[in-house]
Amino acid sequence: MPWTTFRWKSEVIGKATTAEVLLPQTGRPPFPVFYLLHGLSDDASIWLRHTRIECHVRDLPLVVVMPDGYRGFYTDNAEGPAYARHIGEELPAQIERHFQVKTTRAGRAIGGLSMGGYGALRIGLGYADRFCSVNAHSAAVGWGRIKGKAGFRQAAREREWSPEFAAELQRIFGLAPHGTDHDLLHLAQQAQRRRRLPKLLLDCGTEDFLLEDNRDFHRRMTEAGIPHLYREFSGRHDWDYWELHVQDALRFHAANLGIAR
Repeated sequence: MPWTTFRWKSEVIGKATTAEVLLPQTGRPPFPVFYLLHGLSDDASIWLRHTRIECHVRDLPLVVVMPDGYRGFYTDNAEGPAYARHIGEELPAQIERHFQVKTTRAGRAIGGLSMGGYGALRIGLGYADRFCSVNAHSAAVGWGRIKGKAGFRQAAREREWSPEFAAELQRIFGLAPHGTDHDLLHLAQQAQRRRRLPKLLLDCGTEDFLLEDNRDFHRRMTEAGIPHLYREFSGRHDWDYWELHVQDALRFHAANLGIAR
């Protein structure tokens, strides 16, 4: 199927950037869009390199946009770039200007893995008026639990973060992410109050090091009365797991976007 590397200059993050874009061979424009986010150590090419995403969507009238998310967790950094605004506002505006795609909430979905799973929830909930459905694989969802400097120190000890990585995370999230726009439960509650909550699908492998974070987030979402689907499957924090379950995500989004093979 057609595939292009989209290069453009971001005014929000102040640099040239890229997105890999898969274009459909079926259906008629304008097409819905699925924004698919990568993890911490990867880049815009990774979904194409490590999964059969091109094959999985070849019979769908769907554009898939895979942007470079750098290392900012797709949120507006406390000390640094506004990555949420970059991906949630600026990127869709560029895609909608240059490609034959839908420009409504009903035509946009977002998903990702690990850091990108957090990012999909951060953007999909933070911009709930722009996305109709969100999925997150093996997501790093624990930031809303950290309430201050002592909480960061405790998290660093428990997770064995290096001093450099802990400092990087503090620059991203600040010292007290709880209750801010970095806090996914807080964003979900805001979206629900506005009656704009997207459809949500969360999954995690039972051998994944982020499993307990995902179970805790699922429990807190349930206690708060936030509708969502949560699933666990055998698997680790690796591409074997994500290659398999991105197919579930595509079926989920296709239903919410109103498209079929």
